[in-house]
Amino acid sequence: MSARTSDRTAQSAPPADPAAGVLAAGGIVTRATPSGTEVMIIHRPKYDDWSFPKGKVDPGEELSATAVREVEEETALRCALGEHLARVTYHDETDRPKHVHYWRMSVVDDLGFTPGREVDDARWVGLDEARRLLTRQADRDLLTATCGTGRP
Repeated sequence: MSARTSDRTAQSAPPADPAAGVLAAGGIVTRATPSGTEVMIIHRPKYDDWSFPKGKVDPGEELSATAVREVEEETALRCALGEHLARVTYHDETDRPKHVHYWRMSVVDDLGFTPGREVDDARWVGLDEARRLLTRQADRDLLTATCGTGRP
């Protein structure tokens, strides 16, 4: 990824334009374990889906700041920001285009997850289990592109 791309993804979010869809950011949080790489995924009861932690950009907020904030809000993991991985676009539950920028992240501190109304489960899972649980194909594709298959 070029410095130009990294700079562009760190800029403040543009003003909201409903026709352009929803702008969001999040993280692919991984950790190494003796049995292999694990990734953090969350369950949202409102949609009954499993996904990576992410959320909408606040007005004037940098995309990278959104990613760090949302990961902490949804998982109680304070993380260090790594490389920008991708922008994934899909249609949300109201059929609006949703553009989500993802960064690689590593845990700096675990503040202790407490289930809530928006996120009722946050768990570390192996790559195969993540592929089984993740609801959106775009998330499964991003996992494979980011972490590989996890198979020798």
